[in-house]
Amino acid sequence: MSGPIGGNHLLDANFILAKAQVEEKTKLVDLGCGSSGHFVFPAAALVGKKGVVYAVDILRTALETIDKRARAENLTNIKTIWSNLEIFGATKIESGSLDVSLLINTLYQSHKRVEILRESTRLLKKASRLMVVEWKNTAAPFGPPAEERVKKELLDNGAKKLGLQLEEEFIAGQYHYGLIYVKL
Repeated sequence: MSGPIGGNHLLDANFILAKAQVEEKTKLVDLGCGSSGHFVFPAAALVGKKGVVYAVDILRTALETIDKRARAENLTNIKTIWSNLEIFGATKIESGSLDVSLLINTLYQSHKRVEILRESTRLLKKASRLMVVEWKNTAAPFGPPAEERVKKELLDNGAKKLGLQLEEEFIAGQYHYGLIYVKL
């Protein structure tokens, strides 16, 4: 493989969005979306004009980049929101209003993972999905250091306490695992 490692070489956005059952009219949030909009833009195409994709990040520059691209592509169903996911209630989206919440390569970046899960769960309607994709706990020549990777068992314990039930575990890519939780 030539060129930098990243993008669809690591995570196939369409595969992951299909796993999360993103479809027309879905209301979705990508928490910790980053500046590339790797999941934001494919999700916007799937949800259509009657759906909405909230792109949430703590880095204003990332949100500005997504805003610019959304405007350039005339995508009115993408809304950028600045938030600190470690603070419950900080994300300016109504509680219990979303169908899908994405936490993709976000949790490893924080030591307040339960708080982030709690904020993510707050946004979801009952019976809706939380998709978590994180780095596998295996040695890789890139990615976060092993001690910063999220252990599935700890994630599961935290999710259960927040009223989430594991629906599916899958291989999200060569270096990632995926978990789909349903809000009870």
